[in-house]
Amino acid sequence: MNLSYPEAALVAALAVAVGLAVGFYWRRRFFEGRISDIESYAQRIISDAQKDVVSIKKEALLQGQDLVFRMKSEFEREMSERRQELKRQEERLAQKEESFERRTDLVAQREAGAARSEADLVRREKDLLGQREEISRQGAEVARRLERVAQLTAQEARDELVRSMEEEARHEGGLLVRRAEAEAREAADKKAREILALAVKRYAGDYVAEHTISVVNLPNEEMKGRIIGREGRNIRAIEAATGVDLIVDDTPEAVILSSFSPFRREIARQALERLIADGRIHPTRIEEVVAKVSEEMEGSLKDIGKEAAFDVGVHGIHHELVRHLGRLRYRTSYAQNVLQHSVEVAFLCGVMAAELGQNVKLAKRAGLLHDIGKAVDHEVEGPHGIIGADLARRYGETPQVVHAIMAHHEDVAPESVLDVLVQAADTLSGARPGARREMLETYVKRLDDLERIAGSFTGITKTYAIQAGREVRIMVNSDLVSDDMAAVLANDICRRVEKEMAYPGQIKVTVIRETRAVSYAK
Repeated sequence: MNLSYPEAALVAALAVAVGLAVGFYWRRRFFEGRISDIESYAQRIISDAQKDVVSIKKEALLQGQDLVFRMKSEFEREMSERRQELKRQEERLAQKEESFERRTDLVAQREAGAARSEADLVRREKDLLGQREEISRQGAEVARRLERVAQLTAQEARDELVRSMEEEARHEGGLLVRRAEAEAREAADKKAREILALAVKRYAGDYVAEHTISVVNLPNEEMKGRIIGREGRNIRAIEAATGVDLIVDDTPEAVILSSFSPFRREIARQALERLIADGRIHPTRIEEVVAKVSEEMEGSLKDIGKEAAFDVGVHGIHHELVRHLGRLRYRTSYAQNVLQHSVEVAFLCGVMAAELGQNVKLAKRAGLLHDIGKAVDHEVEGPHGIIGADLARRYGETPQVVHAIMAHHEDVAPESVLDVLVQAADTLSGARPGARREMLETYVKRLDDLERIAGSFTGITKTYAIQAGREVRIMVNSDLVSDDMAAVLANDICRRVEKEMAYPGQIKVTVIRETRAVSYAK
């Protein structure tokens, strides 16, 4: 069916109106349903919220009640503790109050006792004063009676008592000295013997006694005449230049040089050998050769000293001390070569120092230089120990070494283990058999002096110097010298021997006392 435009527009308008009406109705029904659902949902939410509020109120009420209960319990506990603390404080206060009261009572009692004691002391003091006066009076009376009975004054009786006490004290002192010396000597001797035996055993040096003569071999007998020269001018020139005596005797093809100075004797020997080899022997040539040999000998002294120091293991010695050390090769003591003796003392000092835990290098140094003063003692006055100590101090040696040099013959008192080691090694080196010799006159005089000094003391009956003057045995009167006094007497003799005599090594003093008990059977 065909419609016109207006009709079609009207139909369209009606359709739109109907669609809008239907849509509005539908939407209204939809929204009314939604609103109803929302209201139902809201009502449920409100209902749930009301239920939750009731539950929350109940829970909050329970929590509040629980909190109140806990706070109440805590408060009650705190109050209980405070009440207990207050109770304890009250008890302490009560105890302190009671103690204070007791102390107050005790102080009052002590004050009362002190007052009574003071009164008693005053009374006793008066009594003591009275008794002291009475005792003084009685003592004076007793003293007067004793003086009349003993026929001694109080001062004389006091002096007699002092003398008796001194004798008793000397007796007791001698007994203690003998006992202490015996104990100390036993321990010290044992250790010393061990150390000395070890030192001697470890040292294997030879002993060669120095002589005062040297022998120069000649190529033929005609050389003797040339050495003597016309009217003896050559031999006089040699003796004048060297200071050595030439002995031309019947010994075939030999000339003997005699001098107490090994240094001059060595110069003369070398000079004479060069003159013999050269063949030109006349006074001018003799003086030239002797001067040249003397210069060469002086130059060789350092080499000799260095060699000795190297052999011992001592380094850093001043070159002047090394030169003086070399001169000791041409110096003797009781026919013992002093340089060889010094080397031996250094070795023995090192061995003993090692055994005692001391400084071995320092001990060797002191031992090697202990006789350095003998190199110049013919030029400087004084003991060679003091001279050697001055030399060592001048050339930078340590105070320990200087003092050991000075003390090795007790020119000063020993102060250290090093001093004693050097003393012991020096004595051991000189005292061993064959090490030294001395003239018969000196030996006899030392024995006479030893017996004279020992016999000069009171109570001595006989004296015997034995062991080549290294021991003196003394017989004493047993009525005048007791066993205890014998030890004191031995020490006194030792001190006097050390003071008045000069001797190598050490001297043993033995005092012998005989005790006899005699009885008769009737």
